[in-house]
Amino acid sequence: MLAEIDITNFAIIEHLHLQLHRGFNVMTGETGAGKSIIIDAVGMLLGGRAQSEFVRADTDKARVEGTFALSNSARENIVPILDEIGIEHEDEALIVTREIHREGRNTCRVNGRTVTMHTLQRIGEFLIDIHGQSEHLSLLRVREHVDFLDRYGNLWEQRARVAEKVKTLRAVRNEIKALMLDAREAARRVDRLTYVVEEIGDANLKIGEEEALKQERELLGNAELRANLADHAYRSLYGAGEDEKGAIDLLNEALQAVTGLEKYDASVKSAREEAESAAAQADDLARSLRAYRDGVEHNPARLAQIDERVDLIFRLKRKYGDTIEEIIKYGENAAAELATISHSEERTKELQQQEARLLKEIAARASELSRARRDAGEHLSREIEMQLQDLGMAKAKFGVALERADDADGPEIDGRRVAVDATGIDRAEFLVSPNPGEPLKPLAKIASGGETSRLMLAMKSVLAVADNTPTLIFDEIDQGIGGRTGGIVGNKLWALTPTARQVANTPQHQVICITHLPQIAAFGDAHFKIHKEIVGERTITKIDDLDNAARVEEIANMLGTATATTRQNAEELLSEVKKQKKT
Repeated sequence: MLAEIDITNFAIIEHLHLQLHRGFNVMTGETGAGKSIIIDAVGMLLGGRAQSEFVRADTDKARVEGTFALSNSARENIVPILDEIGIEHEDEALIVTREIHREGRNTCRVNGRTVTMHTLQRIGEFLIDIHGQSEHLSLLRVREHVDFLDRYGNLWEQRARVAEKVKTLRAVRNEIKALMLDAREAARRVDRLTYVVEEIGDANLKIGEEEALKQERELLGNAELRANLADHAYRSLYGAGEDEKGAIDLLNEALQAVTGLEKYDASVKSAREEAESAAAQADDLARSLRAYRDGVEHNPARLAQIDERVDLIFRLKRKYGDTIEEIIKYGENAAAELATISHSEERTKELQQQEARLLKEIAARASELSRARRDAGEHLSREIEMQLQDLGMAKAKFGVALERADDADGPEIDGRRVAVDATGIDRAEFLVSPNPGEPLKPLAKIASGGETSRLMLAMKSVLAVADNTPTLIFDEIDQGIGGRTGGIVGNKLWALTPTARQVANTPQHQVICITHLPQIAAFGDAHFKIHKEIVGERTITKIDDLDNAARVEEIANMLGTATATTRQNAEELLSEVKKQKKT
């Protein structure tokens, strides 16, 4: 709902801040006081056309900001849009701001984040219906009529079953289309896939093979250097010849000396043992180095084989993947696709049979849903016409047109192939005839004004269970009606609000109504008076939230000039309305 609205430098409004009731809000005031200007400001806030004339004289820009408390249904529709553009929405409040600059530039913000006009309009559709400005009226969007009808008739589950089959049909048809490639293209694809499968298969790759080959190539490529180094180490230990002593000879001489020393000093026993160990370890090391030297393999043929294998893997990686695992996977996918193409005729036949079965199932389910919609449409028409009688439009007629479009690929129903989508086979549109003798016409083409507002009120009263728009604004709804009908209108408006409706799981609406009729104003949960004042030779619009005493005075003025009699009548009217609300 619209919790607060702040308007600055808009037309003749210098500054206006309004906190609204969650139920039925009425706005009254003399003609020209600025009531419709407030509605214009709300319309602009929702993405309506902005004009430089809206900017108050001698100012640079006009600004309108609305704070909305989002209902669960509104959040379901709006949160995906916010997520799509990266706007935070931690709490249930949504702040929408729009500024118009005199030079024509305008700025739109949602929760402080600048957004495009299109985004603002998408969000606005789920926040408010303005009855009197058709661009913000959900009931005039034909694409949504089938949704209203299905919610009204409790047909959503039936519709979901049709949608499930349609989704499956689309998947089957997409697969058929993929299989039914051009014959030449299919042949070229087979040749390509066959080459890929054979090339990767002939390579007989093993996971981890490349690393092992590189290690082996490193050893073979440095065989001579490794042998020379091992021989040098060996000769350093054993000596280069008979005349040159090696490290082992020197260790043995040291051992003999320490052994002789031990005869005179027993305390060097540990030193003698360490010398023995060092001599033995040096001898073992020399033997190991000789064995390594003698075992070094000089194999140019094997080195050439390794180079060739590594080069093959490199070429395959360039074409099929960065690793052997990816190359093998690419080959497996190619083999699977090749098998699919090779068996495409058989698979296509299976899918075509499945398609035929799905079309029959869709035809049965969609026909059942269509019959239920026709019944729901008849009930809806009768209920709305009864509401219109109460609102002084006894001769008005309402209807629901259900049309089907031809589609050669659609399900066959009553000897005719028709288009189908997730909503079924029907294209629903609401039709009205406000005056006797006139044919039913599309709701979207009827004239605006009080007659239209009453028609919308009748529809809203009946479709309240199917309407998720949280805030409804009615302008000029009292045009052409008298006091008795005004009381009925007021009651119906109030009945749309949470202060009246206590039905579980039923959408509840905040209602804002601009009216000249005291019978309507008396039903308000909150009453605001709009009036003009002249300040410093400038005319400005102001709004007052009326308490009980001020409300009696305003309604008395609406009944005529405020006198003791009209005040008493106003008190009696408010008292009577209070009783009606309790019942």
